[in-house]
Amino acid sequence: MGSLIDLNLYPDSPVRDTPDVTAGNLREATTFLTLNIPKLEPKEEPLDEPPPPHHHSANPNINFTHPDTSQPVQQPAGVANDVYSEFSRIQEMFRTAFSNNTEKPDAAGFIDPDAQAIVPVPEENQHSAVGDSSRRKSQQRSGELVRVTNLGVEDERYFRDVVRKTRMLYDSLRVFVTMEDEKRRSHQVFGRIPRARGDLKASSVMKDRGLWLNRDKRIVGAIPGVYIGDIFFFRMELCVVGMHGLPQAGIDYLTSSQSSNGDPIATSIIVSGGYEDDQDAGDVIIYTGHGGQDKYSRQADHQRLEGGNLAMERSMHYGIEVRVVRGFRYEGSPSGKVYVYDGLYKVIDSWLEIGKSGFGVIKFKLIRMENQPEMGSAILKYAQDLRNGQIKPVGYVHTDMSMKKEKLPVLLFNDIDNNHDPMFYEYLSTSVFPPFVYHLGGKGHGCNCVSGCLDDCVCAAKNGGEFAYDQNGLLVRGKPLIFECGPHCGCSATCRNRVSQNGIKNRFEVFRSRETGWGVRSLDLIQAGSFICEYTGVILTREQAQLFTMNGDNLVYPNRFGERWAEWGDLGQIFSDYTRPSYPSVPPLDFAMDVSRMRNVACYMSHSSCPNVLVQLVLYDHSNFAFPHLMLFAMENIPPMRELSLDYGEADEWTGKLAICN
Repeated sequence: MGSLIDLNLYPDSPVRDTPDVTAGNLREATTFLTLNIPKLEPKEEPLDEPPPPHHHSANPNINFTHPDTSQPVQQPAGVANDVYSEFSRIQEMFRTAFSNNTEKPDAAGFIDPDAQAIVPVPEENQHSAVGDSSRRKSQQRSGELVRVTNLGVEDERYFRDVVRKTRMLYDSLRVFVTMEDEKRRSHQVFGRIPRARGDLKASSVMKDRGLWLNRDKRIVGAIPGVYIGDIFFFRMELCVVGMHGLPQAGIDYLTSSQSSNGDPIATSIIVSGGYEDDQDAGDVIIYTGHGGQDKYSRQADHQRLEGGNLAMERSMHYGIEVRVVRGFRYEGSPSGKVYVYDGLYKVIDSWLEIGKSGFGVIKFKLIRMENQPEMGSAILKYAQDLRNGQIKPVGYVHTDMSMKKEKLPVLLFNDIDNNHDPMFYEYLSTSVFPPFVYHLGGKGHGCNCVSGCLDDCVCAAKNGGEFAYDQNGLLVRGKPLIFECGPHCGCSATCRNRVSQNGIKNRFEVFRSRETGWGVRSLDLIQAGSFICEYTGVILTREQAQLFTMNGDNLVYPNRFGERWAEWGDLGQIFSDYTRPSYPSVPPLDFAMDVSRMRNVACYMSHSSCPNVLVQLVLYDHSNFAFPHLMLFAMENIPPMRELSLDYGEADEWTGKLAICN
């Protein structure tokens, strides 16, 4: 079978060492590095989309400099029609740049992992590598390979916020599309309307409006703003953020037609068990190349060293890392699967062998690079074992600090010190309001729906003519105030307009943290838009709050919470006539919450300027606008064991710290 393919097709090529680069002026710490790889024999394979114009970026202001002289490098016109001219240009550049500093493959044919043939690019306008959401023109993927390094704290926060807002737009648009499809189907009398794929529609609309990230540069290595362990429910969302650019293929790569040196380069792979010869041991992966399968996903032909397979071999040759995303079935996922980013791997070996089906398959051995956070897939497995009781780590102080007041137990974990402070408070599953709050509204103020509530019911009218949740209980759009069906409504307890009042649906854990003191995390995967819990306390009027503060008690002031609800469902980048919801209007929240003696799990959530949880005001058991419940919803897909965070807003003017209980 060795005659089917020869993996040693290329002569030795000089590769330059990684230069020592100091960060420039992109938020004072960001450096982009362009990968310049020696030109080798071009290989033909189909494009995943039309090639981009013959310039490096859609941004005309970006300048590209020679690695040593720092002089601008001019791109010749008509590269595709003058291969020899392009070859000569690159050959001369490498001859002059690397004449005194070259690295060659070792005897085994592998290049030093640190010799990655990268050179610096100036930092101006480098935000374009993540994407400019103001553009309204769909971009083709660039053929320029870059690596992002030396991100400072502010840069990490900036890029994380860009990715978070893009994913939030994708999720809220997907939920919106799905809900609109439900409305059309409910009003259809004759015939059948095909069910809309919200994930596909959302990604298509965002692409048409130029809202996909990382289109004008092809990033090798880590994507700024995407963390190891981040969870995705749909393949198209991976495309939207630039993590994996092909919606079906398992290997994403720069094609030879796009590459300046004529060699394809792999940038990411998805490991999902689609090939019977795959072997996944976590840090070490034996990955089967693509091709040779029939429509039933059975191996029916030999694989060939072309397309993504050749790109993987070339990435191995040049020592270029690839991103690894694992996909597997997961109960409760809207797509039935999850995709988790597990970090960077190096391809260290490739070979051809006879697979289980008797056909020749190309295999690649990948090893996870060191000094990375724990794999997200491993954390998912760990959390599953915790839920199932298969493991019991040392450090659990109590198995249910709610004392059965919640539908699911709330765990208390501390493996740092002997502090058991959360156990000294009475657990409060819902807020306690003053009695006069309930004097407004009584029987007759709810809907008269008998079975399920429809859009014409009284409670829907209070919400502006539509319900705030979709059929799966996900928040469609944040509003100043949401009305849920309550005790005076005729509908059943399973009504779609009863979500936050039904309590928690995830298993939470209050844990001791060296960074935040006490924190909260979930043992379950929380989907974006899902209800989390209520932020509870004893509600005090302004006069009562003044007396409490005189005694030195620390209170929570709801009017200080950041208005993050306005971000969820904000489709202003999609619809030009979109306006921020303003109905129903809510008077200033002129009350405080005493959590000095009674509280719940929400009180231990930490503050963040880039939170993953929002506060949504909700009314259901009374009609007093001035005293709503503070309900918490997920702003993004939150993996198990990741800390939950809120935007507590203003800081205390005396201490500079947030006026919260923890």
